[in-house]
Amino acid sequence: MATQIPNVTYSGAINEITLGVDDNAVTVGGASAYAFHDFEGESGRKPVIAFEVPDVAPESWPPALKAQYEDVWGDPAAWAKKCVEEFGADLIHIDYCGTDPNGANKDTDHAVAVAKAVAEAVNVPIVAWGTSNVEKDTEILRGVSDALRGRRAVIGPLQDTNYKQIGASVISDGHVAINSSPIDINLAKQLNILTENLGVPADSVLIDPTTGGLGYGLEYSYTVMERCRQAALTQQDTKLQYPLYCNLGKEVWKVKEAAIPAEEEPTMGDAEQRGIVMEAVTATTLLLAGADVLVMRHPEAVKLVREMIDALPAK
Repeated sequence: MATQIPNVTYSGAINEITLGVDDNAVTVGGASAYAFHDFEGESGRKPVIAFEVPDVAPESWPPALKAQYEDVWGDPAAWAKKCVEEFGADLIHIDYCGTDPNGANKDTDHAVAVAKAVAEAVNVPIVAWGTSNVEKDTEILRGVSDALRGRRAVIGPLQDTNYKQIGASVISDGHVAINSSPIDINLAKQLNILTENLGVPADSVLIDPTTGGLGYGLEYSYTVMERCRQAALTQQDTKLQYPLYCNLGKEVWKVKEAAIPAEEEPTMGDAEQRGIVMEAVTATTLLLAGADVLVMRHPEAVKLVREMIDALPAK
């Protein structure tokens, strides 16, 4: 007797969101089936990869990462250009770590200058990402939003405590918002409702459900993302039918297992290869959960992940 494989019946679809403008725009979303379940429905647009570009020379990046970017260290525009021209970045994710009040505490003028320099250096869509400090993000991201007017940039994170201020800039400047919530499907849905009520269009929202690295909360991230997709695709929950944005690179490379030198822990093997595998495994796991945008750091990890993305049918 032949085995009958049960198929899931889908009643919803993920919104298609366009990032950037003109010939260099990137569209994500559109799936009407679970990730890699193209035998049941449409896989939608292929996931894309954003390379992380710090606004200042990062102090915490391990040698394995620094070796990849030594020639552009501390120069965000040159760094972004390298990621696009040499590594094939689909997007550039500017990480405004230098504006952290607990760090260098750079001001809005600095943030705007970085945004303009990167925008001049590359044509791919740009993401402006704050530090999750509510007051500082509200200040700098509004300035950056204005500076990037006309580029349909991606601005985030929008949180439940500052979505009104940053969301207003996103609307007026014609950008895309990243709604960020702390690993909870109900909080994610609530923030989507709040930004919708504010007036952020449904074609201008991405969801950041908060991403954990391998061994450091990845299973929680996966579960929440999976539940978001189940609600969106099988329960017709329109408040969760948005593409998923996963800022994973910083979560992977900050942990000791990805950074500790082999000289200190010889049983753990080569530090660079260890970090590459941890980043690639984290990214592929998130792809299986339904991730649409992956933010990554090491180009060799990106190569491994692209092999999985390329296995998806093209749309």
